[in-house]
Amino acid sequence: MSPETARRRWRRLHVTVRDLPLGLLFLVASFLPGLRGHGTQAGDLPTRPFDALAVVALGLECLPLAVRRRWPLVCLALVSCGFALDQLRGYHSAAGSTLPLVLISAGSHLERHRRTAAAALCVAYVPLAIGLSLRGSGGETPEEFVTFFLVLALAWGAGAWLRSTRITEAERRERIAARTRAAERNRIARELHDVVTHHVTAMVVQAEAARYLTAAPERLDRSLAAVSDTGRRAITDLRHLLDLLNPDHGGGTDADTGPADGAEPRSPAVGRVLTLVEQTRRAGQPVVFSERGTPAVSTGSADLVAYRVVQEALTNALKYAHGSRTSVQVRHGEREITVEVSTDGSGSRSAAASVAGGGRGLAGLRERVHVLGGDFSAGHGTDGGFTVRARIPGSPS
Repeated sequence: MSPETARRRWRRLHVTVRDLPLGLLFLVASFLPGLRGHGTQAGDLPTRPFDALAVVALGLECLPLAVRRRWPLVCLALVSCGFALDQLRGYHSAAGSTLPLVLISAGSHLERHRRTAAAALCVAYVPLAIGLSLRGSGGETPEEFVTFFLVLALAWGAGAWLRSTRITEAERRERIAARTRAAERNRIARELHDVVTHHVTAMVVQAEAARYLTAAPERLDRSLAAVSDTGRRAITDLRHLLDLLNPDHGGGTDADTGPADGAEPRSPAVGRVLTLVEQTRRAGQPVVFSERGTPAVSTGSADLVAYRVVQEALTNALKYAHGSRTSVQVRHGEREITVEVSTDGSGSRSAAASVAGGGRGLAGLRERVHVLGGDFSAGHGTDGGFTVRARIPGSPS
Protein backbone atom coordinates (compact mmCIF):
# COMPACT_ATOMS: atom_id res chain seq x y z
CA MET A 1 0.00 0.00 0.00
CA SER A 2 1.40 3.38 -1.00
CA PRO A 3 1.73 6.19 1.57
CA GLU A 4 -0.84 8.29 -0.29
CA THR A 5 -3.37 5.45 -0.20
CA ALA A 6 -2.74 4.94 3.49
CA ARG A 7 -3.29 8.67 4.14
CA ARG A 8 -6.56 8.64 2.24
CA ARG A 9 -7.82 5.63 4.16
CA TRP A 10 -6.77 7.22 7.45
CA ARG A 11 -8.64 10.44 6.62
CA ARG A 12 -11.78 8.43 5.85
CA LEU A 13 -11.85 7.02 9.39
CA HIS A 14 -14.14 8.61 11.96
CA VAL A 15 -12.52 11.47 13.86
CA THR A 16 -12.96 9.59 17.15
CA VAL A 17 -10.98 6.63 15.83
CA ARG A 18 -8.23 8.95 14.61
CA ASP A 19 -7.97 10.74 17.97
CA LEU A 20 -8.01 7.60 20.14
CA PRO A 21 -4.35 6.56 19.51
CA LEU A 22 -3.07 9.78 21.11
CA GLY A 23 -4.95 9.03 24.33
CA LEU A 24 -3.69 5.45 24.36
CA LEU A 25 -0.15 6.69 23.85
CA PHE A 26 -0.35 8.92 26.94
CA LEU A 27 -1.95 6.07 28.91
CA VAL A 28 0.85 3.63 28.07
CA ALA A 29 3.53 6.25 28.71
CA SER A 30 2.11 6.90 32.19
CA PHE A 31 2.84 3.31 33.21
CA LEU A 32 6.44 3.30 32.01
CA PRO A 33 8.76 3.03 35.02
CA GLY A 34 11.09 5.76 33.79
CA LEU A 35 8.24 8.32 33.59
CA ARG A 36 6.49 7.61 36.88
CA GLY A 37 6.56 10.64 39.13
CA HIS A 38 8.12 12.82 36.43
CA GLY A 39 4.96 14.22 34.90
CA THR A 40 3.22 17.55 35.36
CA GLN A 41 3.28 18.74 38.98
CA ALA A 42 1.33 21.63 40.48
CA GLY A 43 2.13 22.17 44.18
CA ASP A 44 4.77 20.41 46.25
CA LEU A 45 2.96 17.20 47.27
CA PRO A 46 5.29 14.19 47.47
CA THR A 47 4.90 11.62 44.70
CA ARG A 48 3.07 8.44 45.71
CA PRO A 49 2.89 5.05 43.94
CA PHE A 50 -0.04 4.21 41.69
CA ASP A 51 -3.09 2.61 43.29
CA ALA A 52 -6.70 2.00 42.21
CA LEU A 53 -7.52 5.72 42.14
CA ALA A 54 -4.48 6.27 39.93
CA VAL A 55 -6.06 4.06 37.27
CA VAL A 56 -9.22 6.17 37.47
CA ALA A 57 -7.23 9.38 37.18
CA LEU A 58 -5.24 8.08 34.21
CA GLY A 59 -8.42 6.91 32.47
CA LEU A 60 -10.03 10.32 32.92
CA GLU A 61 -6.95 12.11 31.62
CA CYS A 62 -6.20 9.93 28.59
CA LEU A 63 -9.27 8.17 27.18
CA PRO A 64 -11.43 11.32 26.65
CA LEU A 65 -8.85 12.47 24.10
CA ALA A 66 -10.74 10.27 21.63
CA VAL A 67 -13.62 12.79 21.65
CA ARG A 68 -11.58 15.99 21.95
CA ARG A 69 -12.80 17.22 18.54
CA ARG A 70 -16.26 15.68 18.49
CA TRP A 71 -17.28 16.65 22.04
CA PRO A 72 -14.63 19.14 23.20
CA LEU A 73 -16.58 20.32 26.26
CA VAL A 74 -17.09 16.79 27.56
CA CYS A 75 -13.44 15.98 26.96
CA LEU A 76 -12.31 19.14 28.75
CA ALA A 77 -14.49 18.43 31.80
CA LEU A 78 -13.32 14.80 32.17
CA VAL A 79 -9.64 15.57 31.66
CA SER A 80 -9.84 18.47 34.16
CA CYS A 81 -11.33 16.15 36.79
CA GLY A 82 -8.66 13.55 36.10
CA PHE A 83 -5.93 16.17 36.35
CA ALA A 84 -7.28 17.45 39.69
CA LEU A 85 -7.37 13.88 41.09
CA ASP A 86 -3.86 13.23 39.75
CA GLN A 87 -2.43 16.33 41.44
CA LEU A 88 -4.34 16.08 44.75
CA ARG A 89 -3.30 12.43 45.17
CA GLY A 90 0.29 13.19 44.19
CA TYR A 91 0.61 10.70 41.29
CA HIS A 92 2.30 13.30 39.06
CA SER A 93 1.88 11.05 36.01
CA ALA A 94 2.82 11.77 32.42
CA ALA A 95 -0.91 11.89 31.66
CA GLY A 96 -1.02 15.30 33.36
CA SER A 97 0.44 16.74 30.14
CA THR A 98 -2.88 16.09 28.41
CA LEU A 99 -4.54 19.09 30.10
CA PRO A 100 -2.70 21.80 28.08
CA LEU A 101 -3.29 19.75 24.94
CA VAL A 102 -7.02 19.50 25.66
CA LEU A 103 -7.18 23.22 26.40
CA ILE A 104 -5.66 23.96 22.97
CA SER A 105 -8.10 21.56 21.33
CA ALA A 106 -11.12 22.98 23.19
CA GLY A 107 -10.13 26.54 22.38
CA SER A 108 -9.90 25.54 18.73
CA HIS A 109 -12.97 23.32 18.33
CA LEU A 110 -15.47 24.40 20.97
CA GLU A 111 -18.26 26.33 19.22
CA ARG A 112 -20.81 26.95 21.99
CA HIS A 113 -20.52 28.09 25.61
CA ARG A 114 -16.92 29.14 25.14
CA ARG A 115 -17.03 31.97 27.70
CA THR A 116 -18.92 29.82 30.20
CA ALA A 117 -16.36 27.04 29.90
CA ALA A 118 -13.44 29.46 30.32
CA ALA A 119 -15.05 31.07 33.38
CA ALA A 120 -15.80 27.67 34.95
CA LEU A 121 -12.19 26.57 34.52
CA CYS A 122 -10.91 29.75 36.12
CA VAL A 123 -13.25 29.31 39.10
CA ALA A 124 -12.37 25.62 39.46
CA TYR A 125 -8.66 26.38 39.52
CA VAL A 126 -9.02 28.38 42.74
CA PRO A 127 -10.12 25.48 45.02
CA LEU A 128 -7.56 23.22 43.32
CA ALA A 129 -4.75 25.65 44.13
CA ILE A 130 -6.04 26.04 47.71
CA GLY A 131 -6.30 22.26 48.15
CA LEU A 132 -2.77 21.70 46.83
CA SER A 133 -1.45 24.45 49.08
CA LEU A 134 -3.13 23.00 52.20
CA ARG A 135 -2.02 19.41 51.48
CA GLY A 136 1.53 20.43 50.62
CA SER A 137 4.40 21.32 52.85
CA GLY A 138 4.08 25.05 52.15
CA GLY A 139 6.98 25.21 49.73
CA GLU A 140 4.77 26.29 46.81
CA THR A 141 4.33 30.08 46.59
CA PRO A 142 1.23 31.85 45.21
CA GLU A 143 3.34 33.18 42.34
CA GLU A 144 4.01 29.62 41.18
CA PHE A 145 0.28 28.80 41.15
CA VAL A 146 -0.36 31.99 39.16
CA THR A 147 2.39 31.06 36.72
CA PHE A 148 0.88 27.61 36.17
CA PHE A 149 -2.53 29.22 35.64
CA LEU A 150 -1.05 31.55 33.02
CA VAL A 151 0.43 28.55 31.21
CA LEU A 152 -3.02 26.96 31.05
CA ALA A 153 -4.55 30.26 29.90
CA LEU A 154 -1.90 30.51 27.18
CA ALA A 155 -2.85 27.04 25.96
CA TRP A 156 -6.51 28.09 25.72
CA GLY A 157 -5.49 31.29 23.91
CA ALA A 158 -3.43 29.30 21.41
CA GLY A 159 -6.50 27.19 20.63
CA ALA A 160 -8.65 30.29 20.24
CA TRP A 161 -6.08 31.74 17.82
CA LEU A 162 -6.15 28.53 15.78
CA ARG A 163 -9.94 28.73 15.65
CA SER A 164 -9.86 32.35 14.54
CA THR A 165 -7.30 31.53 11.85
CA ARG A 166 -9.40 28.63 10.60
CA ILE A 167 -12.53 30.80 10.41
CA THR A 168 -10.64 33.55 8.58
CA GLU A 169 -9.30 31.04 6.07
CA ALA A 170 -12.77 29.57 5.51
CA GLU A 171 -14.18 33.07 4.91
CA ARG A 172 -11.36 33.81 2.48
CA ARG A 173 -12.04 30.62 0.55
CA GLU A 174 -15.75 31.45 0.46
CA ARG A 175 -14.98 34.90 -0.95
CA ILE A 176 -12.74 33.36 -3.59
CA ALA A 177 -15.45 30.82 -4.43
CA ALA A 178 -18.05 33.60 -4.68
CA ARG A 179 -15.80 35.61 -7.00
CA THR A 180 -15.14 32.50 -9.06
CA ARG A 181 -18.85 31.77 -9.36
CA ALA A 182 -19.54 35.38 -10.36
CA ALA A 183 -16.77 35.28 -12.99
CA GLU A 184 -18.13 32.00 -14.33
CA ARG A 185 -21.64 33.42 -14.53
CA ASN A 186 -20.30 36.44 -16.42
CA ARG A 187 -18.37 34.17 -18.78
CA ILE A 188 -21.47 32.07 -19.44
CA ALA A 189 -23.54 35.23 -19.98
CA ARG A 190 -20.98 36.48 -22.51
CA GLU A 191 -20.99 33.16 -24.35
CA LEU A 192 -24.79 33.06 -24.44
CA HIS A 193 -24.91 36.66 -25.61
CA ASP A 194 -22.39 36.03 -28.39
CA VAL A 195 -24.00 32.80 -29.60
CA VAL A 196 -27.68 33.61 -29.27
CA THR A 197 -27.60 37.26 -30.33
CA HIS A 198 -25.71 36.61 -33.54
CA HIS A 199 -27.78 33.66 -34.74
CA VAL A 200 -31.14 35.10 -33.72
CA THR A 201 -30.31 38.45 -35.33
CA ALA A 202 -29.41 36.70 -38.58
CA MET A 203 -32.62 34.69 -38.48
CA VAL A 204 -34.75 37.79 -37.85
CA VAL A 205 -33.12 39.69 -40.72
CA GLN A 206 -33.48 36.72 -43.07
CA ALA A 207 -37.12 36.20 -42.07
CA GLU A 208 -37.91 39.88 -42.62
CA ALA A 209 -36.32 39.74 -46.06
CA ALA A 210 -38.35 36.63 -46.93
CA ARG A 211 -41.58 38.60 -46.54
CA TYR A 212 -40.73 40.56 -49.68
CA LEU A 213 -39.73 37.58 -51.80
CA THR A 214 -43.11 35.94 -52.31
CA ALA A 215 -42.96 36.85 -56.00
CA ALA A 216 -39.57 35.16 -56.39
CA PRO A 217 -40.00 31.53 -55.26
CA GLU A 218 -36.34 30.59 -55.82
CA ARG A 219 -35.00 33.49 -53.76
CA LEU A 220 -37.66 32.84 -51.11
CA ASP A 221 -36.60 29.21 -50.92
CA ARG A 222 -32.95 30.22 -50.49
CA SER A 223 -33.89 32.74 -47.80
CA LEU A 224 -35.92 30.21 -45.84
CA ALA A 225 -33.15 27.65 -46.21
CA ALA A 226 -30.74 30.21 -44.78
CA VAL A 227 -33.05 30.75 -41.79
CA SER A 228 -33.21 26.99 -41.22
CA ASP A 229 -29.43 26.64 -41.52
CA THR A 230 -28.88 29.50 -39.08
CA GLY A 231 -31.28 27.88 -36.60
CA ARG A 232 -29.43 24.58 -36.78
CA ARG A 233 -26.13 26.36 -36.18
CA ALA A 234 -27.62 28.13 -33.18
CA ILE A 235 -28.80 24.83 -31.73
CA THR A 236 -25.38 23.25 -32.30
CA ASP A 237 -23.52 26.14 -30.65
CA LEU A 238 -25.91 26.15 -27.71
CA ARG A 239 -25.50 22.41 -27.28
CA HIS A 240 -21.73 22.78 -27.20
CA LEU A 241 -22.00 25.58 -24.65
CA LEU A 242 -24.38 23.58 -22.45
CA ASP A 243 -22.01 20.60 -22.66
CA LEU A 244 -19.36 22.75 -21.03
CA LEU A 245 -21.73 23.41 -18.13
CA ASN A 246 -22.42 19.72 -17.63
CA PRO A 247 -20.14 18.33 -14.87
CA ASP A 248 -20.21 14.89 -16.55
CA HIS A 249 -19.13 16.29 -19.90
CA GLY A 250 -15.77 14.76 -20.74
CA GLY A 251 -14.83 17.11 -23.55
CA GLY A 252 -14.91 16.39 -27.24
CA THR A 253 -12.88 16.71 -30.37
CA ASP A 254 -14.96 19.37 -32.07
CA ALA A 255 -13.31 22.70 -32.53
CA ASP A 256 -15.96 24.47 -30.50
CA THR A 257 -15.87 22.27 -27.47
CA GLY A 258 -13.30 22.36 -24.72
CA PRO A 259 -12.35 20.77 -21.45
CA ALA A 260 -14.99 20.28 -18.79
CA ASP A 261 -13.07 22.14 -16.11
CA GLY A 262 -14.74 25.45 -16.83
CA ALA A 263 -12.00 26.78 -19.10
CA GLU A 264 -12.75 28.73 -22.26
CA PRO A 265 -13.67 26.53 -25.21
CA ARG A 266 -10.88 25.86 -27.66
CA SER A 267 -10.61 28.38 -30.46
CA PRO A 268 -12.77 27.89 -33.55
CA ALA A 269 -11.09 26.89 -36.76
CA VAL A 270 -10.37 29.56 -39.38
CA GLY A 271 -13.15 28.07 -41.46
CA ARG A 272 -15.65 29.05 -38.80
CA VAL A 273 -14.87 32.73 -39.38
CA LEU A 274 -15.46 32.23 -43.10
CA THR A 275 -18.74 30.48 -42.30
CA LEU A 276 -19.68 33.42 -40.09
CA VAL A 277 -19.01 35.84 -42.95
CA GLU A 278 -21.00 33.73 -45.41
CA GLN A 279 -23.91 33.53 -43.00
CA THR A 280 -23.92 37.32 -42.66
CA ARG A 281 -23.84 37.69 -46.43
CA ARG A 282 -26.86 35.41 -46.81
CA ALA A 283 -28.68 37.66 -44.33
CA GLY A 284 -28.29 40.51 -46.82
CA GLN A 285 -25.18 42.22 -45.48
CA PRO A 286 -22.44 42.87 -48.08
CA VAL A 287 -19.23 41.73 -46.37
CA VAL A 288 -15.68 41.84 -47.72
CA PHE A 289 -13.35 39.47 -45.88
CA SER A 290 -9.57 39.49 -45.95
CA GLU A 291 -7.04 37.54 -43.96
CA ARG A 292 -3.30 38.04 -43.88
CA GLY A 293 -0.54 36.09 -42.25
CA THR A 294 -0.37 32.50 -41.13
CA PRO A 295 -2.27 31.45 -37.99
CA ALA A 296 0.05 30.32 -35.21
CA VAL A 297 -0.06 26.70 -34.11
CA SER A 298 -1.01 27.65 -30.55
CA THR A 299 -2.50 31.01 -29.54
CA GLY A 300 -4.36 30.02 -26.38
CA SER A 301 -7.64 31.96 -26.11
CA ALA A 302 -6.67 34.58 -28.71
CA ASP A 303 -8.38 32.76 -31.60
CA LEU A 304 -11.63 32.45 -29.69
CA VAL A 305 -11.63 36.12 -28.67
CA ALA A 306 -10.87 37.15 -32.27
CA TYR A 307 -13.79 35.04 -33.44
CA ARG A 308 -16.09 36.65 -30.86
CA VAL A 309 -14.99 40.13 -31.94
CA VAL A 310 -15.94 39.37 -35.56
CA GLN A 311 -19.18 37.73 -34.46
CA GLU A 312 -20.30 40.65 -32.27
CA ALA A 313 -19.30 43.29 -34.83
CA LEU A 314 -21.19 41.54 -37.65
CA THR A 315 -24.20 41.10 -35.38
CA ASN A 316 -24.28 44.83 -34.68
CA ALA A 317 -23.83 45.55 -38.38
CA LEU A 318 -26.86 43.39 -39.19
CA LYS A 319 -28.99 44.97 -36.48
CA TYR A 320 -28.05 48.62 -36.72
CA ALA A 321 -26.40 49.16 -40.11
CA HIS A 322 -28.20 46.64 -42.28
CA GLY A 323 -27.17 46.93 -45.90
CA SER A 324 -23.99 48.87 -45.18
CA ARG A 325 -20.84 47.67 -46.87
CA THR A 326 -18.90 45.87 -44.18
CA SER A 327 -15.20 45.02 -44.13
CA VAL A 328 -13.66 42.25 -42.00
CA GLN A 329 -9.87 42.16 -41.78
CA VAL A 330 -7.94 39.57 -39.78
CA ARG A 331 -4.16 39.78 -39.53
CA HIS A 332 -2.08 37.04 -37.92
CA GLY A 333 1.24 38.12 -36.45
CA GLU A 334 3.90 36.09 -34.74
CA ARG A 335 2.57 36.90 -31.26
CA GLU A 336 -0.82 38.53 -31.80
CA ILE A 337 -3.99 38.66 -33.85
CA THR A 338 -5.42 41.95 -35.12
CA VAL A 339 -9.08 42.19 -36.07
CA GLU A 340 -10.87 45.14 -37.66
CA VAL A 341 -14.54 45.21 -38.64
CA SER A 342 -15.99 48.40 -40.11
CA THR A 343 -19.15 49.63 -41.82
CA ASP A 344 -19.32 52.65 -44.14
CA GLY A 345 -22.58 54.06 -42.75
CA SER A 346 -24.51 53.64 -46.00
CA GLY A 347 -27.09 51.24 -44.60
CA SER A 348 -30.70 51.60 -43.58
CA ARG A 349 -29.93 52.77 -40.02
CA SER A 350 -27.40 55.16 -38.58
CA ALA A 351 -24.16 53.84 -37.16
CA ALA A 352 -24.81 55.81 -34.00
CA ALA A 353 -27.45 53.28 -33.06
CA SER A 354 -24.85 50.55 -33.02
CA VAL A 355 -23.15 52.14 -30.05
CA ALA A 356 -26.23 51.96 -27.84
CA GLY A 357 -27.48 48.67 -29.19
CA GLY A 358 -24.18 46.84 -28.96
CA GLY A 359 -23.16 48.24 -25.59
CA ARG A 360 -23.37 45.01 -23.62
CA GLY A 361 -21.61 42.97 -26.28
CA LEU A 362 -18.88 45.54 -26.86
CA ALA A 363 -18.29 45.86 -23.12
CA GLY A 364 -17.88 42.10 -22.90
CA LEU A 365 -15.44 42.11 -25.82
CA ARG A 366 -13.41 44.91 -24.25
CA GLU A 367 -13.15 42.89 -21.03
CA ARG A 368 -12.08 39.73 -22.88
CA VAL A 369 -9.41 41.54 -24.86
CA HIS A 370 -8.05 43.40 -21.82
CA VAL A 371 -7.82 40.17 -19.82
CA LEU A 372 -5.39 38.88 -22.45
CA GLY A 373 -3.41 42.14 -22.33
CA GLY A 374 -4.64 43.46 -25.68
CA ASP A 375 -6.17 46.68 -26.97
CA PHE A 376 -9.80 47.24 -27.97
CA SER A 377 -11.57 50.23 -29.49
CA ALA A 378 -14.97 50.86 -31.02
CA GLY A 379 -16.21 54.13 -32.44
CA HIS A 380 -17.42 56.21 -35.37
CA GLY A 381 -15.45 56.72 -38.53
CA THR A 382 -15.22 59.96 -40.47
CA ASP A 383 -17.68 58.61 -43.07
CA GLY A 384 -20.39 58.00 -40.49
CA GLY A 385 -19.65 54.30 -40.22
CA PHE A 386 -18.60 52.33 -37.20
CA THR A 387 -15.30 50.52 -36.65
CA VAL A 388 -14.30 47.86 -34.14
CA ARG A 389 -10.59 47.14 -33.70
CA ALA A 390 -8.89 44.61 -31.44
CA ARG A 391 -5.27 43.61 -30.94
CA ILE A 392 -5.17 40.28 -29.15
CA PRO A 393 -1.86 38.86 -27.89
CA GLY A 394 -1.47 35.12 -28.23
CA SER A 395 -0.20 32.79 -25.53
CA PRO A 396 3.52 32.09 -25.62
CA SER A 397 4.33 28.74 -27.14
